[in-house]
Amino acid sequence: MPYLSKQQATPIMLGAEVFIEPGQTAQEIDLWFKRLQEAGMTVTRIRLFENYMRQADGSWDFKLFDEAYKAADKYGIKVYGNLFPATAFTDLGGLKFPKDEEHLGAISRYIQNVVGHFKHFESCYGWVPVNEPGVGHFPQGKHATDKYGEWKAAQAHPEYKSGGYDRFDFADERFHLYYNTWFLQWLTDEIYKHDPGSIIHVNNHAIFKNVAEYDFPAWRNFLTSLGGSAHASWHFYYFNRQQYALAVAANCEILRSGAGDIPWFMTELQGGNNTYSGFLALCPTKEEIYQWLWLAIGSESKGAIFWCLNPRSSGIEAGEWAMLNYHNEPSDRLQAATQVINILNEHQAFFNDAKEVESGINILYTRESLWIEKKLQMGGKSYEGRDEGGVMKSALAYFEALSEAGLQANLKEISEFDFNKDNYSDAVIILAHQISIPSKYWPLLEAFVQKGGKLLADGLTGYYDENAVGTMRLGFPLRNLLGADVIEYKAIDNIEEIKVEGIVLPAYGWKGLLKPTIANTIATQDDEVAASRNNLGKGTVYWLPSMVGLGSRLLADYSHLNTFLAKALDLKNLRSPFVFETPQPNVMMKTMVAGNNMVTIIINKAEVRREFKLLQADTALQPIIIFANNGGKIGANHISIDVDETLVIKWV
Repeated sequence: MPYLSKQQATPIMLGAEVFIEPGQTAQEIDLWFKRLQEAGMTVTRIRLFENYMRQADGSWDFKLFDEAYKAADKYGIKVYGNLFPATAFTDLGGLKFPKDEEHLGAISRYIQNVVGHFKHFESCYGWVPVNEPGVGHFPQGKHATDKYGEWKAAQAHPEYKSGGYDRFDFADERFHLYYNTWFLQWLTDEIYKHDPGSIIHVNNHAIFKNVAEYDFPAWRNFLTSLGGSAHASWHFYYFNRQQYALAVAANCEILRSGAGDIPWFMTELQGGNNTYSGFLALCPTKEEIYQWLWLAIGSESKGAIFWCLNPRSSGIEAGEWAMLNYHNEPSDRLQAATQVINILNEHQAFFNDAKEVESGINILYTRESLWIEKKLQMGGKSYEGRDEGGVMKSALAYFEALSEAGLQANLKEISEFDFNKDNYSDAVIILAHQISIPSKYWPLLEAFVQKGGKLLADGLTGYYDENAVGTMRLGFPLRNLLGADVIEYKAIDNIEEIKVEGIVLPAYGWKGLLKPTIANTIATQDDEVAASRNNLGKGTVYWLPSMVGLGSRLLADYSHLNTFLAKALDLKNLRSPFVFETPQPNVMMKTMVAGNNMVTIIINKAEVRREFKLLQADTALQPIIIFANNGGKIGANHISIDVDETLVIKWV
């Protein structure tokens, strides 16, 4: 059952994880899979705990988990087997890396026994080799230490050496990137020894902090599909609750970009209440379930699995996270998921083949910026722009602003952007406070603009090279691209106003003073140049050397930024078939296309009902509402959408 390529139609699969643990009965397990089928769900994931199968004498007892696979066979549920080698009872996330060579051998024997056994079930759909890779720090253990020595000895001396200045080499971070990839590849190879050609899927977590550990393009070489976990209680600390839909949307875009030409699938979405686990306690509303599911589907996810269907009975998560209540009855959240499933089934010919409509806008982040930001933390007073998170929050600010305009924006690591095209006249790159631009991208960014691309840089973008060596002194390597030098940056305590081409923007964190070389001045403060526009080749570069994106985010007001973006980036001429006539605070839209039909997914997270006009490029398309959870309407392209509502419109 190989996963089809991204270019082929594949069915959307929705499901919930069934948690298996000792103490459960065969009748309970059977009922849970029956509940999945009744809800219209077709897929689950099961943690295959070694601790619950391997006996003290070394023998294996698979009976408990056999009941789950047999029930999945009975009710037609596909099972992702999540490998879970022996670990402490209190370990919620499971194995990330081997401790030493002996542990690596034990993992290999575990895979041999577990994969070799469960692959024979009809419901065995594929394997998740490790749950939620990513640890947020340098890997611990002898195996990592030994591997690090081998890796470092094999590293070639870099051609670029920061002009001979003393520098950080970020070897630990680069090794961590390599080690994650190596271990996932090793696990995949071990699985293939016993189940050749099977589906291999992995779910990343805490994406906004851990993404610098993930080399997604390298993973495409051995993964069948890419996935992720998006738990509000664990992963959305850069957002407030009103922004959780935005967080899911951004998470989805990072994964969609990372997947490239292989499919992606949202492996874990929070399905129920959490009490003592997680960084905060909350229970998703049924409205949030609608929003999160539709955002995943609208971002080309081939489905989603909720964590989880049934509450576990023991451990830190006892009684938590479930979509069934304690009487094994569907919660309002599970009923909400079923409503979405019914719509997807009714329109499966569209959604199975649908692709997200590209606007041409690319918000790029660099993992080196995340590494440097973390490395340079010194404690002391907390500043949004200087603390760890400032880099990612700046990128997210532009993502949110453009979402409020009804525009899709890609969210990519710079290595995932295609710099090999001949024409970029319909493309935009935004570098929001990306403090490090590695040297290999200096000529690539310049060529992007020369070929017609539009580039916007804000904050301290380009302040460092990849080794955290400052670039702003005489000989600034981005001078030709940006068309100016920095005289200096001045820290400012409060948000100040800066008028750029007649539009007032919030300057935050630092105020950069520029000395144009070939660029035009577009903003001044106290007789100093505060922003510039550089016409280079067929393209244009805007340089705003202050954190106007993050400043807008802190003010919770993107109106001025959106006005500037619309003018500077000529957003009205992008290839978006639908946009909001005017930006709508706390509203977002996704647009999908399949054949001659389109679907728009509009979500209102504002505290009031929104009424606005939708601009439509192809006026021949007629709207049909296929989902509205609170009476949303469209008439003469006028949208009326209630608080916390999701409105899905098919255009035929």
